[in-house]
Amino acid sequence: QVQLVESGGGLVQTGGSLRLSCAASGSILSINVWGWYRQAPGKPRELVATDTSGGSTNYADFVKGRFTISRDKSKNTMYLQMNSLKPEDTAVYYCNAEIIPTGIFKIPKNYWGQGTQVTVSS
Repeated sequence: QVQLVESGGGLVQTGGSLRLSCAASGSILSINVWGWYRQAPGKPRELVATDTSGGSTNYADFVKGRFTISRDKSKNTMYLQMNSLKPEDTAVYYCNAEIIPTGIFKIPKNYWGQGTQVTVSS
């Protein structure tokens, strides 16, 4: 069984910073792709950033230059450093990962965390 657990959300003022973490646990052989998504009230979930096992990162235009995605492979943990936060960054942030489990078949599967609330006050 694989589980993703986010942490690090909270309330911050405009211009402030937060660092989100996402820890993967369970029967994990490898993690192909990590990603952060967010969902604001009344809006669809949107991609924030992704990080592939090959080291390629991708960012949504609205966070470029402000957010940085990274991973610690030894800990199966992903991070999202968020700087220069704006009120429009307020949302529930979700961790996503494509994980290859241990076992005979090793079929990649997509997993989601439970989400962590980020609130940026003006």
